[in-house]
Amino acid sequence: MMMSPDKQTLQRAMDGDGAAFGEVVDICYDSIFRFAMKYTGVRQDAEDVAQLACIKLGNAIRTYRFEAAFTTWLYTLVLSCARDWHRQQNRHRQQNRHRGDDVAIEHLASPVDSEGESQIYLRQVLAQVAAMGEGFRDTLVLVAGEGMNHAEAAALLGVKESTVSWRLHEIRKKLASAQLQEGLQ
Repeated sequence: MMMSPDKQTLQRAMDGDGAAFGEVVDICYDSIFRFAMKYTGVRQDAEDVAQLACIKLGNAIRTYRFEAAFTTWLYTLVLSCARDWHRQQNRHRQQNRHRGDDVAIEHLASPVDSEGESQIYLRQVLAQVAAMGEGFRDTLVLVAGEGMNHAEAAALLGVKESTVSWRLHEIRKKLASAQLQEGLQ
């Protein structure tokens, strides 16, 4: 779960105090990056998402109203950045394909890849889950990656708890089927 600054630091940051905003970023950055890493599965991409989230946080912090926990508000902000980044990457890849460029599909498992097998596996799982449609990746990262329960994830995503449960069930079926097919080859 994300770390949260105290109310006084938040209020000072909201009032335009640059040092207080720096404290907020210092307190929250590791959590922001960890969430982005779980969402993207690639360190460089997670750094991009975290940077976007920090920029957006700087522009949006004045809109926080203490109506929900700061961490809930921040999760929503980071999730929005991750979705935007993901859409932008997909658009970029499609544009390159339309121009006829040779585009590697997220440089999976190249021989010079310094990432471990678990990172490669994570990227493969995230790609399979993302292909299932909108909301599946978000649900997986919030529940499996961030340890939220179904009700918390549903509230953050703005869907019913049963939708979160159904998405997770569908993800399990898809991944089990993919694993079975891989084992048969």
